[in-house]
Amino acid sequence: MTGSMKMIEEYLDELYPNPRCELNYTKDYELLLATMLSAQTTDKRVNEVTKVLFKKYPTLKALATANIKDIQDIIRPIGTYHKKSENLIEIAKRLEEDYHGKLPNNREYLESLKGVGRKTANVVLSNIFNVPCIAVDTHVARVSKRLNLAKEKDDVLTIEKKLTKKFKKEDLCKRHHQLVLFGRYHCLARNPKCEECKLKTICKYKK
Repeated sequence: MTGSMKMIEEYLDELYPNPRCELNYTKDYELLLATMLSAQTTDKRVNEVTKVLFKKYPTLKALATANIKDIQDIIRPIGTYHKKSENLIEIAKRLEEDYHGKLPNNREYLESLKGVGRKTANVVLSNIFNVPCIAVDTHVARVSKRLNLAKEKDDVLTIEKKLTKKFKKEDLCKRHHQLVLFGRYHCLARNPKCEECKLKTICKYKK
């Protein structure tokens, strides 16, 4: 392990020794739906709407047969709610039809669902099934580039591959959450908290 990698890992462990997903869910499929809904919005907003949504529609069967206008009204605050409402009902229908309401440990199937891409699939596989993988969102991408874990031109898949090689396999799930939280609360897109950061000596942004 290089000196800079050791610094990064030790600082992430110091800041977030027990990181967890900030999306609220009590059932496996709820995390899938919440992650799909979280595109281009905040986890805080998603948690506000899913609190209402999952209480009103407590099962996949209920969601699959829900009135789309009602779903739209509930999730309106998170934006792009027309498309997300369609995706939500379609995902619920497919999980009911294909897996009797259970969430499968199957990347190919998950990525075939409407509104579910590699990032969302990785979040689900990592959190629900403990599959060692890293989901690259805007926070992870930004932090990775600033800390020289990836290049500016790298796309999300390239960043994912690089991070998977740099971190230990058994730590990938934890590192994913740590990088998200670090980007969300410390290494912000605007006005990052550089002065208090112990990684500023190896950060491209600070230099």
